[in-house]
This record gives sequence, C-alpha cells and structure tokens, in this order.
Amino acid sequence: MSIAPACPSPIQRHETVQMAHGAGGRLSQSLMQRVFMPHLSNAFLDMLDDQAKVELPAGKTAFTTDTYVVSPVFFPGGNIGELAVNGTVNDLAVGGARPLYLSAGFVLEEGLPLSELETIVSSMAEAARKAGVMIVTGDTKVVGRGQCDKLFINTSGIGIVREGTALSCRNLKTGDSIILSGSVGDHGMAIMTSREGLSFHSGIMSDCTALNAMIEAVLDAVPSVHAMRDPTRGGVAATLNELALSSAAGMEIHEGSIPVRADVRGACELLGIDPLHVANEGKLVLSVSPEHAQTVVGVMRAFECGRDAVIIGSVVADHPGTVVMRTAFGSRRIIDLPLGEQLPRIC
Repeated sequence: MSIAPACPSPIQRHETVQMAHGAGGRLSQSLMQRVFMPHLSNAFLDMLDDQAKVELPAGKTAFTTDTYVVSPVFFPGGNIGELAVNGTVNDLAVGGARPLYLSAGFVLEEGLPLSELETIVSSMAEAARKAGVMIVTGDTKVVGRGQCDKLFINTSGIGIVREGTALSCRNLKTGDSIILSGSVGDHGMAIMTSREGLSFHSGIMSDCTALNAMIEAVLDAVPSVHAMRDPTRGGVAATLNELALSSAAGMEIHEGSIPVRADVRGACELLGIDPLHVANEGKLVLSVSPEHAQTVVGVMRAFECGRDAVIIGSVVADHPGTVVMRTAFGSRRIIDLPLGEQLPRIC
C-alpha cells in the first residue's frame, strides 16, 4: 500500500512575537520575510549569510557599537529604531568618519505586537536611507515575557575617517571657541514627558536625528576643527567635562548663550533637573580655533539640525579640567559631572 506524502502544516500567522520566532525554525524565517526583509533589503543583507562581506575604501576605519534600551520605545519625535540608527551614525561622524555600514541586533520580548516591531524596523530603514548608510547584517533573539521591555536593539557601525582629520577630546587648545549646535535637553524631556504619570501636555519633541551631513559640511569648510562630541547621556554638562578633563584644559561657558526651549526649561524646573544634564540625540558640541568659529556657526545654521548653533564659551588656561559657567547675574559656578542617573532609560 502506497502512502501519500504528508503536506507540511501551514505556518500559523501570529500577530505578536512568539518564543518560536527566536528558535531558528519556520517562524524565524517567517519573521525575517514578513518584518525585516521588506524594509531592510539590500544586496548585502539579501545574501542571508552569517556575515556581511563589504568592501571599504582606503583609509583608517572607525568602528563603534551601542545598545538602546529606551523606555518607552515610542516617544514624541521618534522611536527606539531610528534612535539606534542615528545614535551610531553620530558616534562615527563626531570622530570624523563617513558612516557606511551598520549591523542591528534585536532582543524581542514575547508578546510584542508585530505591528509595533514592523513600525520600528521601517523607521530604521528610513533613518538609514536619510543618513546614507546600509544595515548589512543583524540578529534576532526572543526572551520570555518580563525578561526585557518590549525590545532592545544593539547597533554597530563602520565608517572611514577623512584623510587628514584628527578629531580627539584631547585636542582642546587655550582660546578655542566652544560651539553648540542647538537647544539642549529636548530628547531627555521628550522621554520623561511621555512616561506614565509624567505628562506635562507639552509639545516637547526629541531631537533625534543624524548629524553626519552637517558634520561633513563643517569639516569641508574647516578641516582643522579640534574636537567633536554628541552630548547624549549626561547632557552637555557631561560632554564639556569629558573634553576639559581629557585635554587638561579649563573651560568657561556663558549661561545666557545656551539655548533651552521654554517648554523644556519648564519641565526641567518641575523635575528639579538642570537642562545641561539632560540627554540630547541630535546635538553637537565642538572646539575650534576662534578665527574659524563664525565660519563653523554659519555652516551649521544652513542645516535644520544646526539652525540654532551658537558659541557658548571658550577654552581657558585657568582651572584645568574644570568647567565654569558665568551666570546671568555675573557670578560663576562650577558645572560638574551629573551625580548618578537622573533620567533612566533615555537611550
């Protein structure tokens, strides 16, 4: 008696992440084809190998990695996906590198709606397109309910450093102008105001964006910029202190020159937080010789992400390793590193 071959059972269409989505079987393949490939498809990722084989132009290679655990994963002005792409792009760009390729690793919580995951993946693809980079390899793991908060994302990035560029936080020189590309505290306050019980009914939006186009234009105009940093966790206060300590240089900034949106300032006052200590995800701090400072500001202001660029202070020979602020009342106070974690899970 002949036995007819059994037809494989159809794959059930789930609307939330299942543990089996991370098991490497049919549901894993279904997740890849349903959610990831329609948005992230490119010649490298389409190979579906365990690695991406890419060609790099000649020059020094920059490499960075970061992990994103922001809560909530959707916030005013963005979500965890575009934050992961833009954050890694910016970490490469502030080192003088042209970002080229990213990897993306996902840790998904069982029960995460696939519609939310697809929205996040789609936003990653759009952020990568805008920044001119490609997501060429990745990985997905699934953990049980309660073992992570919806999803965590790790992104790593590779770029090529511009020839002749030597940006470093050790490069500050006495007399340098310190330039800030725009208002501070937008991202951190957007996260806080969107959390349950902390709504201020405001229009605060995250400043999450890729800065590489603006940075490239700045370096085209002034290749001799000394240092660049993006003031993320710890805010502008942490970044200024890191620059001063690394260069053993003093720094004096002017309170009245630092742009803070009125709604951000109000939210900070309600929470008892200094806006200088609040995270940003689309701002730039740099140090440059004073004779080039106005040129840099002019280049920045030609970009939406730098339209409020301003000189906020200078590097001084006094009090090496210390950042001092001149207040609106003419007094001086030390701007120290933040103590502890004032705003948890903001990136």
